[in-house]
Amino acid sequence: MFPALASALMPLIRGLDPEQAHELSLRALNWGLAGRDGTPDDPILASRAMGLAFRNPVGLAAGFDKNAAAILPLMRLGFGFVEAGTVTPRPQAGNPKPRLFRLEEDRAVINRMGFNNAGIEAYVARLQALQRPLPAVLGANIGINKEGADPERDYPALYGRVAPLADYVTVNVSSPNTPGLRDLQGEARLASILDATLAARAELRQRPPVLVKIAPDLAEAAVEAIVQTCLDRDVAGLIVSNTTIARPETLRSPRRTETGGLSGQPLFHASTELLRRVHRLARGRLTLIGAGGVDSGETAYAKIKAGASLVQTYAGFAYAGPALIPRIKHELAALLRRDGVKSLSEAIGVEA
Repeated sequence: MFPALASALMPLIRGLDPEQAHELSLRALNWGLAGRDGTPDDPILASRAMGLAFRNPVGLAAGFDKNAAAILPLMRLGFGFVEAGTVTPRPQAGNPKPRLFRLEEDRAVINRMGFNNAGIEAYVARLQALQRPLPAVLGANIGINKEGADPERDYPALYGRVAPLADYVTVNVSSPNTPGLRDLQGEARLASILDATLAARAELRQRPPVLVKIAPDLAEAAVEAIVQTCLDRDVAGLIVSNTTIARPETLRSPRRTETGGLSGQPLFHASTELLRRVHRLARGRLTLIGAGGVDSGETAYAKIKAGASLVQTYAGFAYAGPALIPRIKHELAALLRRDGVKSLSEAIGVEA
C-alpha cells in the first residue's frame, strides 16, 4: 500500500475511538500496510544539526510511538527523524480513559494520556532489536513516572540507558499531563536536572546530544531563564514546543473544554512566536526544533524562518496520514527555490 492510499483510508480510521485508532495505526505500520516513500529527498532539504546529518528536516514528534514499537516503518514513510517516547523508568498505565480527543473542526487534538508506556526495559529492548544503519535520525524522549519519581536520579539513569541506541535524547519537562512536571522548567530545578544528566553523560563512551522540550505557556522571564540555563551548559537545543493548556477562542469543536494538552493547527501561532523569541535569545547557539501546527510545507517553512533548524509534526500526521510527509517535503523544497535559497540552512531565522 502506498502512503497516498493509506492516507485515503484515514477517514475510516477516524471513525474509531481515537486511542483505538492510534493503536490500529501502529499495528498497520508494523504490518507494512502504510507502505513507504521511495522518492529520494530533494538535496536542498539536507542539513546538519547537533553534529548529525538529516536528509530532510521533517520529523515525527514524541507521543506517537511511545514504546518505540514502529520505528523503522515510520522512518520509511520519509521522515528525516523520528522521536520515540516519552519513556519512563517504570511502566505506567497513564491517566483514566477517555484521554485522547479529536477536535476535527479545528484540526487539533487534546490529550491527557499521562505518559502511558511500557517502561525503559521494553523500550531499550526494541531499540536494540532495530536493524541498523537506520534510514533516519532517531531521537529518544525521556520523562519521569507519576509516582515515586526523583528527577535528578531518573533523567540521568534514563539517558544512560538510551545513549548507546539513540542519536539524540530529549529531556521532557513540559507535558501538562503529569502533575508537577512543568514545575521542573523552573530555572533552579532545570539546572539541577541538567547538571545531573550531563554529569552522567560525561562518564559515557557514547554521548548523544541533549535537548530540552519546553511548554508554549511560559512567561517571558521563564523563557529567558530556560534559554540561559541551557546556554550555560552543554545542551544542544530546544524543542519548541509541547502541547498547550490554553484554549484559543477560535476553537469550534464541542471537545474544546476537555482537560489536557492541545496540539495541532490552533497551536501554530503561539508556538511559532515562542520559537521566534527563543531564536533571538539563543542567537544561533542552540539547535531549535519547531513543533506545533506543522501540517504543510508552508507551516514548516514558517517555523524554519522563525528559527527552527528542524520541524516536527504529530496532529497533522494523525489527520492526514502517511501522504503528508512527501507533500510537506515537496512543498518546502518548492518554497525554498521560489525564494532563491540554495540550502535549507540559509533560511533558518530569516524572519526572526
